[in-house]
Amino acid sequence: MKSHQSPQTMKPATAAKKLGVYLEATPAEFQEGVVSRAELSALQTDPPEWLRELRRNGPHPRPVVAAKLGVSISGLARGGVTEPLTTEQIEALKTENPEWLQKERATQAEVRKETVRIKEKHAEQATRDDQRS
Repeated sequence: MKSHQSPQTMKPATAAKKLGVYLEATPAEFQEGVVSRAELSALQTDPPEWLRELRRNGPHPRPVVAAKLGVSISGLARGGVTEPLTTEQIEALKTENPEWLQKERATQAEVRKETVRIKEKHAEQATRDDQRS
């Protein structure tokens, strides 16, 4: 007896997150349905115009806003940015370069440097351990 497997589906919020778009800005039919893995793959490989437009102009979800500004999501919150932003708003923030953004970018740069330092330290330790074996 062969069992019939139904296609795996996900909630629209999960699909929106995987697509890097703000769910509330997607079309109603996307928000109200479920998305199969095949549909998600099709959206990723050949995005419809609404998806291309959202990715280009927003509004963008916080992880995308944070990445475009070069800060962490926590840094956005500390800077008072709690709502999704459009590409135009993000560019305006970059141009204004407020003090909080400068500070959060510096913090993010330090975090990246520390991450690299720790990774190198672990690699050195692994090399030493390998040489001892």
